[in-house]
Amino acid sequence: AGNPSVAEVRTNPERFVGSRVRWGGTIVEVQNRADETLGQIVARELTDDGKPKAGDRSSGRFIARSDGFLDPAIYADGRRLTVTGEITGLQVKEVGEYNYRFPVIDVDASYLWPREIESVRGSRYYDPYWDPFWYDPWYPYRPFGYRPYYW
Repeated sequence: AGNPSVAEVRTNPERFVGSRVRWGGTIVEVQNRADETLGQIVARELTDDGKPKAGDRSSGRFIARSDGFLDPAIYADGRRLTVTGEITGLQVKEVGEYNYRFPVIDVDASYLWPREIESVRGSRYYDPYWDPFWYDPWYPYRPFGYRPYYW
């Protein structure tokens, strides 16, 4: 069956139970229980290296079940996560007032992607001295030892 999409598993979960998948996306919520953590993920298409793509396209949501504790301050809302594991079925939970059918996978490996800092100007590199949101109140008369940008 290859690597079925979240949408395919939602429509026919029995067919895919036991299948191994590599899925990824954006974390919406992390819920710690006594001996496991359930992460609700908005699925995103993956790049060749497994990184979830940015954007608004999604094939749905899924739940990634991991053993042990995952700190919600680190596995925070908006972070990108890629997981591999086995599909174990569906779980119905509310999203707002809608009963949503979440495919559930038992995670055996995961990768939390580093946070990305996007500039105000939309490019990957920019000079903070030329950005209007960076303001040095002491320029050009800085007190001795004052370093607003570098330590």
